[in-house]
Amino acid sequence: MFGRLAHRSGRPLTSLFRLLVISNHLSANYRQGDLEFIYRLQHTEMSADLKYLGQEEAQNIDQELFNEYQFSVDQLMELAGLSCAVAIARSYPHEKLKGSNSSVLVCAGPGNNGGDGLVCARHLKLFGYMPSIFYPKRSSKPLFQGLVTQCTSMDIPFIPELPSSESISRSYGIVVDALFGFSFKGEVRAPFGDVLETLKGLTVPICSIDVPSGWHVEDGNPEGLQPDFLISLTAPKKCARLFRGRYHYLGGRFVPQSLADKYQLNLPVYPGTDCVVPLTIKD
Repeated sequence: MFGRLAHRSGRPLTSLFRLLVISNHLSANYRQGDLEFIYRLQHTEMSADLKYLGQEEAQNIDQELFNEYQFSVDQLMELAGLSCAVAIARSYPHEKLKGSNSSVLVCAGPGNNGGDGLVCARHLKLFGYMPSIFYPKRSSKPLFQGLVTQCTSMDIPFIPELPSSESISRSYGIVVDALFGFSFKGEVRAPFGDVLETLKGLTVPICSIDVPSGWHVEDGNPEGLQPDFLISLTAPKKCARLFRGRYHYLGGRFVPQSLADKYQLNLPVYPGTDCVVPLTIKD
């Protein structure tokens, strides 16, 4: 329907998408297939303009969010983790998981990416999934201790040892990779080298947060993890161009327009009140 409408009206497809978003509150009667069609058209039209960030530029944007716009770390972490959980639930609804297995293993690292994973686990629990968390190198910062307390109080178990690849693939429907984010550089240190080798042997989908762990933020890693799902936060990083999985989302609907304009991010329109927008869907 929308393809014919675009042809007849002569309007750009992104303009039609904006009209759809604006009118969303007026009518919920459009077909889901039409909405998914528009998502794909929006991605096709905007992918050439969407900015992919290098490590230094991503760090600069983060610092501006904290210093110039006075966001706090826990604010952005909550928004990012919620975005991750929403995108995962859309990509892997309960009925699509292997054997209807709603068990999720969240592998959390010691930094902010790990914090995003802890928040994601909490929201997945609220969405009806059964998360467990592997958090081998816990931070002593009060923010992270609070996240652990929140998860524990919601009966989310922390497992002390990472099972084998075969055991994880039998026991869990998906695995969330929240080990390292865009600030990571250098060699992977213990115990995370062994963790990554275990994750590479999985037969269930891996969902990476912002950057697949072990990848160079700009150059990727063809020998590293090959996740089925990636959610880019704030804006995609350069390595995301090398992502070959089925689901790529953008999340973190918190970027002020003035900041997006300054860095020429050319972010896509978030539909309605959604906190995520699909960039690639290969179902």
